[in-house]
Amino acid sequence: MTTEDVLLTADADGVRTLTLNRPKAYNSLTVELKERLLAALRAAAADDGVRAVVITGSGKAFCAGQDLKEHVGLLQAGDPAPLQTVSKHYNPIVRTIVEMPKPVIAAVNGPAAGAGAAFAYASDLRIAASSANFLMAFANVGLGPDSGASWSLQRLIGYGRAAELMLLARTVDAEEALRLGLVGEVVPDEELAARAQKIAAKLANGPTVAYAKIKSTLSAATESTLEEALAAEDAAQSALGATADHAEAVEAFVTKRKPVFQGK
Repeated sequence: MTTEDVLLTADADGVRTLTLNRPKAYNSLTVELKERLLAALRAAAADDGVRAVVITGSGKAFCAGQDLKEHVGLLQAGDPAPLQTVSKHYNPIVRTIVEMPKPVIAAVNGPAAGAGAAFAYASDLRIAASSANFLMAFANVGLGPDSGASWSLQRLIGYGRAAELMLLARTVDAEEALRLGLVGEVVPDEELAARAQKIAAKLANGPTVAYAKIKSTLSAATESTLEEALAAEDAAQSALGATADHAEAVEAFVTKRKPVFQGK
């Protein structure tokens, strides 16, 4: 893997780390990077050896969102590609993160704006470096939200706060993000990578088949009635009760030992 690669991939302890690697451009999203990220996410979802995923950025930024230089250049050239990027790139990327049958952690190492911030919102857990900040910058360029931000952000912090951040397009620093519930933890910059790996490795050693059901039932419950949520939970528990991981957990509890999960 060379430093010229726009996306770096590393595996350790069942964790696949995907690093956006355009540091001089604040990891802004070109067509190449979006296509590489989508392919990498789909590969991670399909790989049984990958049991947790970390998304992060290289350099001082997490992701500045759309690469506007490329965007403007294509528009001026009459290329219709920029008008198709939401349906062709952003929607599939966010859908793959949300539907990933294993935990996804956003290790937000610096500024996250636009689609970059939305990728973090779509992840299951968000750990921020002290230097991180979040900006819903869509209104600043005369656009509305994309990349699922209208769906994910208000689920994290509520409709009122989400509307405020989008309409005013103001920057939220790491400490405010923690207070709002936008992130679960803030750590010193130099500790972020190790902390994200530690949490991801812990999840990777856990009952990943159960994590997939937890994700799907939570997602379904946000748009369902109580009865529908209860039915979804019942179906999930019935399926999980027959798994090897559940049998292992029960046996380990009875015999007073630590369970060894296989994600099956």
